[in-house]
Amino acid sequence: MGRGKVVLERIENKINRQVTFSKRRNGLLKKAYELSVLCDAEVALIIFSSRGKVSEFGSNTSVPETLEKYWQHRYSSQFNNIAEDDTQTLYQEILRLKAKYESLQRSQRHLLGEELETLTVKELYKIEKQLDRALSQARQKKTQLLLERTEELRKRLELEQCFQAAQGLGDPNMEAGNEYNMPPSQANHPLQQPSIPMGYHQFIPQERVTEARVNRGANKRTAGWL
Repeated sequence: MGRGKVVLERIENKINRQVTFSKRRNGLLKKAYELSVLCDAEVALIIFSSRGKVSEFGSNTSVPETLEKYWQHRYSSQFNNIAEDDTQTLYQEILRLKAKYESLQRSQRHLLGEELETLTVKELYKIEKQLDRALSQARQKKTQLLLERTEELRKRLELEQCFQAAQGLGDPNMEAGNEYNMPPSQANHPLQQPSIPMGYHQFIPQERVTEARVNRGANKRTAGWL
């Protein structure tokens, strides 16, 4: 009589579960060893029991070295796949940018009046509208800059005038001599006669000149007689 079919489900009996675990664990470790010997394969096997006890098997090297080799292989494979996808994406982006660059170069030549022979009336009208719009914007910008410059110069001139006025009002010497519109030295002495500047010749009548000569001659004769 043959064995019945084993149902793959959790064994409820704790003792039977532990016995089954031990048997199958040993059988799995034996199969891993046989695979490494027969096929010259690098095998690493790690088993954790329900209680947390670990059982492991390493064929040629230790289990940590085999795991490290596994992670390196996995990451390199993922990186290669990502690199291939990125390369394809970058190539498509380069083609798109190249086409856009050529289109911009062609539009710039058209705006400069070059290569207009192959354009239709509609395309020429579109270029004309673009030039009119650009010219209008340039004029508006120029007017705005001129107005801003004019306003800046006006404010600077007002500041200079205010500064000069503040200097004139704050000078005490100018306030002291402002009463008679004279320098400060003469304003402090109102009874002092103004001095005659150098190079000034006072007018003397002819009669006074003749009288002075006669008096001077009489004085000389008197001095000689004495």
